Amino acid sequence: MVLHAPAAQAATTRETSAAAGTTVKAATTARTTASAKARKKAAKAARQKARAGKAVAVAKKQIGDPYRYGGTGPGSFDCSGLVQFAWKKAGVKLPRVTNSQFARTRKKVSWRHLKPGDLMFFNGLGHVGMYVGKGKMIHSPRTGERVRIDKLSGWRRSSFVGAVRPGV
Repeated sequence: MVLHAPAAQAATTRETSAAAGTTVKAATTARTTASAKARKKAAKAARQKARAGKAVAVAKKQIGDPYRYGGTGPGSFDCSGLVQFAWKKAGVKLPRVTNSQFARTRKKVSWRHLKPGDLMFFNGLGHVGMYVGKGKMIHSPRTGERVRIDKLSGWRRSSFVGAVRPGV
């Protein structure tokens, strides 16, 4: 039996193009999957940013409200009650007290990576405030004081324990 060269070449060409088609299809599928994951991650980040903006806006509306131990608002707050109230209005449920807020919020954040809405903890988790951007935080300081925005001074840095990002 004699094979003609054009027939043998055609068979080889079909096999090569089929293999190439499979490789292209696999690469396209991988790209599509990676692209879908990237879109999903971007959407999640956008949702968190929107909620954080809402929480900051709600907290700022409480400026001037008095500190009250155990206060969860509206009208008076302690430190953890203020951040719980603000994030609740933004659609995110937080535990009531500082220790639990820190422990149960998965996303931990360093001082360098703070974003508006992040909760900042001080004094061995004895105090919490919400970062509002530009080196400032909003908090309900202590008895006899009112909800206010303060600069993050050197003293705050030295008593900083950690930060978390709710809503992630």
